[in-house]
Amino acid sequence: MLRNYFKIAWRNIWKNKGYSFLNIFGLAIGIACASLIFLWVENEMSYDNYFANKDDLYKVKTFLPNDNNINTYDATSGLLAASMATDIPSVKNLSRSSVSLQKLFSSSEKNLYAKGNYIDPSFLDMFKLKFLKGSASTAFNQMYSVVLTQKLANKIFGSTEGIIGKRIKIDNDREYVVNGIIENLPNTSFDFEWLLSFKIYEQENDWLKYWASIGVNTYAELEPNTDITAINKTLYTYIGSKQVGSLMKMSLYPMSRWRLYDSFDNGKEIPGRIKYVKLFSLIAWIILIIACINFMNLSTARSQKRAGEVCVRKVLGAGKNRLIAQFMGESIATALIATVLAVTLLYLTLPAFNLLVEKELSVNIFDPLHLGILLSIALLCGLISGIFPAYYLSSFKPVKVLKGLKIKEGNALWIRKGLVVAQFSVSVILIIGTVLIYQQIQHVKNRNLGFDKQQLVYLDVNDNVQKHFDPIKNELLQSGFVDNVSMSTNTPLDKGSSAANFNWQGKNPEKQVMITFEGISPDHIKTMGVKIKAGRDFYPNVEIDSSSSSSINQAFADIIGNKDIIGATIHWEDEPLMVIGVVDDFVYNNLYEKSPPLMFYPSSYGKYLNIRFKQNTDLSKALPALKNIMAQNNPSYPFEYKFVDDQFDKSFKMETLIGELAGIFATLAILISCLGLFGLAAYTAEQRTK
Repeated sequence: MLRNYFKIAWRNIWKNKGYSFLNIFGLAIGIACASLIFLWVENEMSYDNYFANKDDLYKVKTFLPNDNNINTYDATSGLLAASMATDIPSVKNLSRSSVSLQKLFSSSEKNLYAKGNYIDPSFLDMFKLKFLKGSASTAFNQMYSVVLTQKLANKIFGSTEGIIGKRIKIDNDREYVVNGIIENLPNTSFDFEWLLSFKIYEQENDWLKYWASIGVNTYAELEPNTDITAINKTLYTYIGSKQVGSLMKMSLYPMSRWRLYDSFDNGKEIPGRIKYVKLFSLIAWIILIIACINFMNLSTARSQKRAGEVCVRKVLGAGKNRLIAQFMGESIATALIATVLAVTLLYLTLPAFNLLVEKELSVNIFDPLHLGILLSIALLCGLISGIFPAYYLSSFKPVKVLKGLKIKEGNALWIRKGLVVAQFSVSVILIIGTVLIYQQIQHVKNRNLGFDKQQLVYLDVNDNVQKHFDPIKNELLQSGFVDNVSMSTNTPLDKGSSAANFNWQGKNPEKQVMITFEGISPDHIKTMGVKIKAGRDFYPNVEIDSSSSSSINQAFADIIGNKDIIGATIHWEDEPLMVIGVVDDFVYNNLYEKSPPLMFYPSSYGKYLNIRFKQNTDLSKALPALKNIMAQNNPSYPFEYKFVDDQFDKSFKMETLIGELAGIFATLAILISCLGLFGLAAYTAEQRTK
């Protein structure tokens, strides 16, 4: 019997090649699209699974009331970890980590930049990093030692063999001993390529000694089954017990939520990337259902072609349940064929999809998980697309059919029309959603940023550039391509330094305000293209303004609320700073929100060199000239620059990706719908042919 069913199913597929192709190809596209989405979802959901003790790992979040809002930071005080280790015994391990920093690594083989972090030695044990060479217990026995990832070790030395004990120069300054090689971290929230001792970072940053200055990440590992609620209750008022008057609150945030949920508004968690995971999971199911609707429509539309077969089977004794089983079997068989074709499409399109989403997704057809999901999708599609045609076809009356009476489609016709309308309605909704996402991104991109991002580049600065800044600046200005040059401690778009230890006359002691601060050279405001609203810019000679002056943005001036703000004094710890200027608010950090309060102070120290080219400058000539000047004045460092407008566009990478993916899948949904509509139109034309 089963053999007979398979023969009939194959006969029907082969006999109606055109309609079978539309059925199978439409379903294959749907399954391939859904599979691509589910691969992306699987990748997102599996973040940080590399860490075996993931459920016991946390980072400390800082919450700070700021005007009428509560700001949320990953940054904490440098004093927190040691203090928590003493006061909260249920915490098994604690470690500090600097923000991600870029440094130059130089060896006899190669010079290159790489990102990494300064960490406490306990970090290695907490996160169970796998050492290929060396060990966690000896990694930082020497203060000036470095741990490299396998990837960076291969970049520098070409191999991981025989490099333990080798010396490597960092930032063309001190030599460090390679004391460990760790396995590359796959699919984790960390992206470091090197690790250095946090003691070095402490020596270089005095602000780590103050409770009010936050700028490092603090990670905690708890004992299994620890009462997290009790610890968070202690942490909530912990900073207040260490610094009288501090309004900072803290809480432990589990690693299981870092990737998908780590987004806060007014101190409360809001959906982060998880909303995109849910959105695309929904799109995947919609595309599958649209593909299944095609199958149902074509099967019921061609019902008259099989009416005779159904009725002969009934006359010969076939029951309704057996007919339903036959048609459901045919539907599942078609879905399996479509799945095989979908796998082929999946392998063909995966490289392009990986390029688009900037991941390294892979499908292993023999992986039990992937194979199980594909078979489940095939079975589900077969059941969904076959259930209505099976019941409809098995309901034919033999007497009417064998007498040659025309079969009345009745409700089947209306159901088919309704499904077609539903297909295109959903497709149009997806297209409208894509357009809205695009318009939202364009609105943010085209808003008034408060500074001019065009023709502006920045480079990493080292001690050599700092010492010879004035001669380098003069050479750049004399090149004929450059309008302004400055140094700053932060990049134009990202400013990670902030503190709450600012005071001024009339400040409400009940309110604590987090102020971003940035050290700049004279002409930086002009280089950025920021407008001065009141007062003046810093004098060209940084020594004149020295450490006694500051310039603030309008958001900070509004918080102070002093109409005669020029000449007013702001106290930063015990240091008085006179306000000499107020600049327009400009966008930085969160590009969707208003500018947070900001203070500039004059400094001859900077981490970044900012260069504004003249309008209509030919960059094909300007960039080589810039490279030559930097090569002459800074020969030991590779020439690497970034355009601010490019970095600005990259800030919307996730939103842009969502828009592109939504557009692609919406287009495919319409294509699948059109395949079904084409099949129905072709069948209607066939019926009317004499």
